[in-house]
Amino acid sequence: MIPDKTKAPKRKVKPPALIGWMEMADLPLLGLNRVKAKIDTGARTTALHAIDIQEFVRDGAAWLRFRTQISELSPERYIEAPYHSERAIKNTSGVPEDRYIIRTRLKLGKRQWMIDLSITDRGNMTFPMIIGRSALKDHNIAVHTRKTFLMTEPPQERRRKDYR
Repeated sequence: MIPDKTKAPKRKVKPPALIGWMEMADLPLLGLNRVKAKIDTGARTTALHAIDIQEFVRDGAAWLRFRTQISELSPERYIEAPYHSERAIKNTSGVPEDRYIIRTRLKLGKRQWMIDLSITDRGNMTFPMIIGRSALKDHNIAVHTRKTFLMTEPPQERRRKDYR
């Protein structure tokens, strides 16, 4: 029998990386490590808690400066990052609001890639960071809806009954 060369060879597809609905994320370009993040595939955009957001110019380019505190145990920090864009993003109530967007690197476990990150006041939210589906798209990731910290170590203050 002669092999059919019109068919493409089968590629092995790697299974997706499995992450929990809560992970500790690093944002190395911003100098932020171990940010407790909720993985929310219902949200399109990734957001980080920020207050006192100010625009300024550095070397002729637009930049943003803001304050953030990633946990009650961590000190408040000033962050500066190049401005990327501004978008109307629906808040948790479904109301569109204009938000600043920066581009930065997201690191989960050993994997890292660039994402768009909206900065907004999340002071009244449980998590200082939410990771939306756009940040996960094209990175072969599946989210376990009942487990946490599958790709990263849990925070030190974690109590087993709180998350599992």
